[in-house]
Amino acid sequence: MRQRRTTAASAGAVELVERVVAESAVVVFSVSTCCMCHAVKRLFSGMGVSPTVVELDELPDAHAVLAGLVGGAALPVVFIGGRLLGAMDRVMAAHINGSLVLLLKDAGALWL
Repeated sequence: MRQRRTTAASAGAVELVERVVAESAVVVFSVSTCCMCHAVKRLFSGMGVSPTVVELDELPDAHAVLAGLVGGAALPVVFIGGRLLGAMDRVMAAHINGSLVLLLKDAGALWL
Protein backbone atom coordinates (compact mmCIF):
# COMPACT_ATOMS: atom_id res chain seq x y z
CA MET A 1 0.00 0.00 0.00
CA ARG A 2 2.82 2.43 0.83
CA GLN A 3 4.43 1.79 -2.57
CA ARG A 4 1.22 2.76 -4.37
CA ARG A 5 0.91 6.06 -2.48
CA THR A 6 4.52 6.97 -3.21
CA THR A 7 4.04 6.20 -6.89
CA ALA A 8 0.87 8.30 -7.04
CA ALA A 9 2.61 11.18 -5.25
CA SER A 10 5.58 10.89 -7.61
CA ALA A 11 3.30 10.96 -10.63
CA GLY A 12 1.68 14.11 -9.24
CA ALA A 13 5.10 15.68 -8.71
CA VAL A 14 6.16 14.85 -12.30
CA GLU A 15 2.94 16.42 -13.57
CA LEU A 16 3.56 19.52 -11.44
CA VAL A 17 7.12 19.95 -12.70
CA GLU A 18 6.11 19.51 -16.35
CA ARG A 19 3.10 21.84 -16.04
CA VAL A 20 4.94 24.64 -14.26
CA VAL A 21 7.87 24.52 -16.69
CA ALA A 22 5.52 24.61 -19.70
CA GLU A 23 3.42 27.50 -18.35
CA SER A 24 6.14 29.84 -17.05
CA ALA A 25 8.93 31.74 -18.79
CA VAL A 26 11.31 31.27 -15.84
CA VAL A 27 10.99 28.63 -13.15
CA VAL A 28 13.20 28.24 -10.09
CA PHE A 29 12.89 25.00 -8.14
CA SER A 30 14.17 25.93 -4.72
CA VAL A 31 14.35 24.99 -1.07
CA SER A 32 13.40 27.81 1.26
CA THR A 33 16.50 27.40 3.47
CA CYS A 34 19.06 27.16 0.61
CA CYS A 35 21.42 30.13 0.29
CA MET A 36 22.17 29.45 -3.41
CA CYS A 37 18.43 29.31 -4.11
CA HIS A 38 18.00 32.65 -2.37
CA ALA A 39 20.89 34.13 -4.38
CA VAL A 40 19.46 33.06 -7.75
CA LYS A 41 16.03 34.41 -6.83
CA ARG A 42 17.66 37.74 -5.86
CA LEU A 43 19.62 37.79 -9.12
CA PHE A 44 16.44 37.46 -11.17
CA SER A 45 14.64 40.00 -9.01
CA GLY A 46 17.49 42.47 -9.46
CA MET A 47 17.22 42.02 -13.23
CA GLY A 48 13.49 42.75 -13.15
CA VAL A 49 12.47 39.14 -13.78
CA SER A 50 9.68 37.53 -11.76
CA PRO A 51 10.29 33.79 -11.89
CA THR A 52 7.78 31.20 -10.82
CA VAL A 53 9.31 29.74 -7.66
CA VAL A 54 8.48 26.23 -6.48
CA GLU A 55 9.66 25.60 -2.92
CA LEU A 56 10.40 21.86 -2.90
CA ASP A 57 10.45 21.60 0.88
CA GLU A 58 6.72 22.35 0.81
CA LEU A 59 5.85 19.52 -1.63
CA PRO A 60 6.09 15.79 -0.92
CA ASP A 61 8.32 13.82 -3.35
CA ALA A 62 8.95 16.84 -5.59
CA HIS A 63 12.69 17.08 -4.91
CA ALA A 64 13.29 13.40 -5.71
CA VAL A 65 11.17 13.60 -8.86
CA LEU A 66 12.94 16.75 -10.04
CA ALA A 67 16.34 15.13 -9.41
CA GLY A 68 15.23 12.15 -11.50
CA LEU A 69 14.01 14.34 -14.35
CA VAL A 70 17.12 16.51 -14.60
CA GLY A 71 19.72 13.90 -13.65
CA GLY A 72 20.90 15.42 -10.40
CA ALA A 73 19.83 16.96 -7.15
CA ALA A 74 21.81 20.24 -7.13
CA LEU A 75 19.62 23.19 -6.20
CA PRO A 76 18.40 25.58 -7.36
CA VAL A 77 17.20 24.09 -10.64
CA VAL A 78 16.37 26.80 -13.20
CA PHE A 79 14.33 26.44 -16.38
CA ILE A 80 14.12 29.31 -18.87
CA GLY A 81 11.75 29.17 -21.80
CA GLY A 82 10.82 25.57 -21.01
CA ARG A 83 14.44 24.41 -21.21
CA LEU A 84 16.69 23.36 -18.37
CA LEU A 85 19.44 25.88 -17.73
CA GLY A 86 20.81 24.14 -14.64
CA ALA A 87 21.88 25.00 -11.13
CA MET A 88 23.51 28.14 -9.76
CA ASP A 89 26.84 27.54 -11.52
CA ARG A 90 25.18 27.49 -14.96
CA VAL A 91 23.03 30.53 -14.16
CA MET A 92 26.05 32.53 -13.00
CA ALA A 93 28.15 31.43 -16.00
CA ALA A 94 25.35 32.58 -18.33
CA HIS A 95 25.06 35.85 -16.42
CA ILE A 96 28.81 36.53 -16.59
CA ASN A 97 29.13 35.71 -20.31
CA GLY A 98 26.03 37.75 -21.18
CA SER A 99 23.88 34.91 -22.50
CA LEU A 100 21.44 35.01 -19.56
CA VAL A 101 19.88 38.26 -20.75
CA LEU A 102 19.40 36.79 -24.24
CA LEU A 103 17.78 33.65 -22.82
CA LEU A 104 15.44 35.74 -20.68
CA LYS A 105 14.50 37.96 -23.63
CA ASP A 106 13.85 34.96 -25.86
CA ALA A 107 11.61 33.46 -23.17
CA GLY A 108 9.65 36.72 -22.84
CA ALA A 109 10.72 37.22 -19.23
CA LEU A 110 12.77 40.36 -19.81
CA TRP A 111 12.02 43.43 -21.86
CA LEU A 112 15.02 45.69 -22.43
